[in-house]
Parts: sequence; structure tokens; C-alpha cells
Amino acid sequence: MIKLNFRINKYRAVLLSIFLILFYNLSAQQIAILKYDGGGDWYSNPTALPNLINFCNENINTRIDNNIQTVDVDSHEILNYPIVFLTGHGNVFFSENAAQNLREYLLSGGFLHISDNYGLDKYIRKEMTKVFPELEFQEIPSDHLIYQQHYEFDMLPKIHEHNNKPPQGFGIFYNGRLVCFYDYESDLSDGWEDEQIHNDPYDVRIMALQMGANIVEYAFKN
Repeated sequence: MIKLNFRINKYRAVLLSIFLILFYNLSAQQIAILKYDGGGDWYSNPTALPNLINFCNENINTRIDNNIQTVDVDSHEILNYPIVFLTGHGNVFFSENAAQNLREYLLSGGFLHISDNYGLDKYIRKEMTKVFPELEFQEIPSDHLIYQQHYEFDMLPKIHEHNNKPPQGFGIFYNGRLVCFYDYESDLSDGWEDEQIHNDPYDVRIMALQMGANIVEYAFKN
């Protein structure tokens, strides 16, 4: 009987440990804003991430911390965040150290979401070649899992018009793993902002939030 009780207590301890690990992981989810050099407004769309996080926590069972942090590209603190988010309207510059640090972060399991605000494209493409000189952005096919998470999409939703071009989702794949998602000509994060900022229709904002939730869910799973 004593031996049996010991085994039961041992199994309970193991189960409790597993539960605590799972609980910690679920309660420790975080997303950070990536701060870069070059003069671009890395701080733009200030209500976007808070709204996306609230939407995710309410609809896809995440427990993302609402206390959003900012992290420099060249900081080792970046390793504390499974997802980092980058946006802006102008110049982006990565130093050699910053590019190497971002590469190591992404190869260590991190995930970068870039949201194209008007004027970002030519700068971010150039800087990402410093991070992955051997790789290029590839257009992500409509049947990729990032479009088929909690919400089903056939393509990236169009939120705002830039240059009369269709929205496209681009990615950087390293050894088959999607490490960076780039929403181009979509302005996805504008659709996450408070309603009164852009006066987008409700259904457009919901599409943007749903696609954002898919990106978050995919990144946490992969």
C-alpha cells in the first residue's frame, strides 16, 4: 500500500509539473514591437497591436500579455519574444550587428511579421537581404497553413489602397520553415487600429483582425 501510494504521488507530481509547464507557456506569450534605425516611424499604428492581442485572447484562446514591449533589433532581449512586429512608413536600417542578431533570433525559433505601411517596401526588402543574403521573399500560396488557421482565407485581405496593386503575402523560408511573413499592399495593421482612426467598415476591420489572428496562431504553433 505504501509503495502504491508512493507511485500515485509520484505520478501526481509529474502531472503537476507538466501542467505548470503548460500553464507557464500559455500565460507567458508575448509580442514585441521591433525598433529599428534609419528614421522610419517604427512606432506607427500604436493601437494596432493592443487591439489584435485583445482579439486573439478573446477568440483563439491565446493568453498574450497586454503589456506590449519594444525591443531593438540588435538587442539580445529579442529572444524573450516568440513574435516581433515591424511596421512604418519610411527608411529602415539594420547595422551589421542588428542584421546578425535578427538572423540568429529567427533561426532560433523566432518569428517576424512585417506589415507594409506606405513607403516601407523598398527599404525593408533591402535590409532583409542583410539578414538572409542567401534567401529572397517568396509569395506564399493561398493554400499555405498561415491562411488556414482558426479563420479560412483564400488570399490576404485588402485593407487600404496604396498603388492599385493586389495584396500579397510574402515569406522568407529557412529550411522549409516560415520565419518571416510580410503583408504587402494590404495594410493589414491599419485594419487593427481603433475604428475612428481610419473609419474602416466593420467587416474590413474584422477581416484584418482575423488574418492577424491567423498569423499569431501560426507563429505560436510553428
